[in-house]
Amino acid sequence: MFDATRSYRRLSPQSRRTVALAGTAALAAAALSACSSADADAKSDKPATVAVNLSGTKVPAGQQVKVTAENGELTEVTVADAKGTKLTGKLAKDGTSWTSDRVTAPSAAYTVTAHSKGTGGAEATKTATFRTVAAGKVNKLDWRPGAGGTVGVAQPISIVFDHPVQNKAAVEKQLKVTTSNNTEGSWGWMQDWSGKDRVDWRPKEYWQPGTKVKLAAQLAGVNSGSAGGYFVRDYATDFTIGPRQVVSVDLDNHQLTLTRDGQQVRTIPVSGGTPGGDKASWRGTTVLMSKEGTINMNSETVGLGNSYNKMVDYSMRLSWSGTYAHAAPWNAAYFGRANHSSGCIGMSDADAATLYREVRVGDPFEIKGQETKGLIAPNNGFGEWNLSWSDWQAKSALRG
Repeated sequence: MFDATRSYRRLSPQSRRTVALAGTAALAAAALSACSSADADAKSDKPATVAVNLSGTKVPAGQQVKVTAENGELTEVTVADAKGTKLTGKLAKDGTSWTSDRVTAPSAAYTVTAHSKGTGGAEATKTATFRTVAAGKVNKLDWRPGAGGTVGVAQPISIVFDHPVQNKAAVEKQLKVTTSNNTEGSWGWMQDWSGKDRVDWRPKEYWQPGTKVKLAAQLAGVNSGSAGGYFVRDYATDFTIGPRQVVSVDLDNHQLTLTRDGQQVRTIPVSGGTPGGDKASWRGTTVLMSKEGTINMNSETVGLGNSYNKMVDYSMRLSWSGTYAHAAPWNAAYFGRANHSSGCIGMSDADAATLYREVRVGDPFEIKGQETKGLIAPNNGFGEWNLSWSDWQAKSALRG
């Protein structure tokens, strides 16, 4: 049997010192290795370092929330305001960052809850809060059509803003239109007849009957520009498209025809605007904007002097400039024979009552004739149907 002690005693003093040093080095190396392993384990057990880009009580609105993680990754992030409304967001593929899809709204308190995992698996949760300052100026909007209604096949979505919109692309990006049949359409910007900024969404062609439409204007926190200010809330509307009804007006033959689902259902003798001046009718496609019943029509309000001021029955508005289809019994001698009105489409009481009952807001009125005062403008009511599809698309702030 090998005796290590005897062997060690036979070694020379110098050899003994060499063996002793080697043993000491081995022990030191073993100790160092054990220490390094412990430090590494301790380091890997630390949670990730999580940071939020926004903090404090005076944070400017209109910013995205960004959460980052070092020495680990984010597993879940929730951002919600005091009302419980959440800002959805996207987690980076490597899990080291999360960015909200939308920006923060003015005068809102937000809580950020971030769940993370360290490189060694240590889990942690970080909570942070911040508050945005109030908007110095608030922009609002009005829209058509209203929620829950049924409209005609030519009805656009139309939004008019209280204040100017300089950041049109940023605003348009937040206007989400969804349809039940993936209808192709586009937004187009213009100045409304009132002088305010306006944006309409028009299908490429008339809507298909039965289409269900939803608009989500996700504008809270969006800055419309220095002259317009911030939006502080979202807006939404929904509506359904009714039967395909088209009203054709032939001013040369003094005749109005109502067609429903491709079938002609009514022909009415009419008298349009007097040719040769401001009393002539507009031509082109416009849209029935509202059914206003009995109203006072005063020529002075549309720049025609004092030629008329009377109560008019079965009034159907076709433009902002004062074009209507309505009952005009005082003009009975000209129905079906000549155009002798102040620009409107007039007909008998009985025919006006029938048409008023059968047409729907959003139905197109396609007006043609040789002696008119021109093509109705896109902003004069809903005249955008007179633009080609490419010309209409070019009016989008996101085009190209």
